[in-house]
Amino acid sequence: MKIDVDEIIYRAMTMADIPAIVSIEQEAFTSPWTAEAFTNELMNNMFARYMVMDLGGEIIGYGGMWVIIDEAHVTNIAVRADFRGQGLGNCLLSELQRTAVFFGAAKMTLEVRPSNEIAQQLYRKFGFKPSGVRPRYYSDNNEDALIMWAELDREQLKAGEQ
Repeated sequence: MKIDVDEIIYRAMTMADIPAIVSIEQEAFTSPWTAEAFTNELMNNMFARYMVMDLGGEIIGYGGMWVIIDEAHVTNIAVRADFRGQGLGNCLLSELQRTAVFFGAAKMTLEVRPSNEIAQQLYRKFGFKPSGVRPRYYSDNNEDALIMWAELDREQLKAGEQ
């Protein structure tokens, strides 16, 4: 389904969004987060910032991060399967970076599977560079995680809002 990205609303994730988010998690990941994990993030983690992509009242994607002092750590980012391939991951990551800057972050980090080349290509477009490995990070198959970092250019991100 082709969509107009100008119709997407980015907003803070709420407790009512969790069932839709868990559904997307299960589509996107081999070790999806549970409803309880998202509830804990929203209710108990003062560093957590989670947003959804809302298209006409339907959640089509989401992203989350922890913003601690001047660093943002991406925890999750996913788009519903039937909306992939339209550049929505670009839109979502861009919005996460703008939000991170708003909350004071100067750099952003994440972990990605070395086998997930599609995600790595997206991250590289946004300035992420490999900086290390977390051995046996993924519990489903003990795959390592590639650690990537990006500097957040406040001026460039502000210009993207106009």
